Amino acid sequence: MLFNKVAIVGMGLLGGSLGRALREFRVASCVAGYARRQATLDECRQVGAADLASTDLAEVVMDAEIVVLCTPIGQMANLASQCLPFLRDDALLTDVGSAKASVVAAIEPLVEGTGVTFVGGHPMAGSEQTGVLASKPDLYVNARCVLTPTPRTPVAAVTRLHRLWQSVGGRTIEMTPGNHDLWVARASHLPQVLASVLAHHVLDPAHPAGVRDLCATGFRDTSRLASGSPEMWRDIALSNSDAIRATIESWRAELTLFEAALTRGDACAIDQFLREARDRREAWLREFRNPCQESAPTH
Repeated sequence: MLFNKVAIVGMGLLGGSLGRALREFRVASCVAGYARRQATLDECRQVGAADLASTDLAEVVMDAEIVVLCTPIGQMANLASQCLPFLRDDALLTDVGSAKASVVAAIEPLVEGTGVTFVGGHPMAGSEQTGVLASKPDLYVNARCVLTPTPRTPVAAVTRLHRLWQSVGGRTIEMTPGNHDLWVARASHLPQVLASVLAHHVLDPAHPAGVRDLCATGFRDTSRLASGSPEMWRDIALSNSDAIRATIESWRAELTLFEAALTRGDACAIDQFLREARDRREAWLREFRNPCQESAPTH
């Protein structure tokens, strides 16, 4: 076992999947999970997401070597503050939030002088499904897991966090919180916005009913992300608004170019645009399917 006790605060899809992975891969002697509702705890026990599941935050985080915040971003700073009185002096506090600069800026000062270390984290894994019943023990296998240490972060704490995510199959990488937010706005946040806009527009009740009748697998696949948690994505949008707005502006410029080609009836420009898009996606897909780094769980 790498760790004696790992505590997970928030037992939804990400927290539940982490708990199940830690138990299945025998990474921690005790996996403790916190949730606000008894129904969630019952579901945790049903899928085996924790050894100890409780609505008592102190009981869950007490004596944990690592505490992972797996709640919507807007709740993280408050929960971190609630956890602090019960954490051991050398505890490592981290999170799975999809925006990092705001989370690091809010939590890092809270732990200063306590002995507790906070290191931002973001596993690039998930689903449009929500809740612990949707969790999977292999969710993080081959997933890119981003760590965002700052100049104030002890090297030993970062090493521990690398081991945590690698132990459940993740492929870890480090970057600054600012770079993370800029890049994830393009790679993750923009696709979410586009899927939501697509569902919002195409399925608008003001449109003729026949539009819905013609929506098939293409629409289903491209709008899949719109089924994600509104609360989670609201917090992400507000936390990373500047980068998301800049990315939307860049995307709008690309759309304008395509629209201009349509207006001109420029078959060559349209063909080139579509071919480049296909070729870029196929090249990325080959890398995605064949990660260059061995990512089997390490212990």
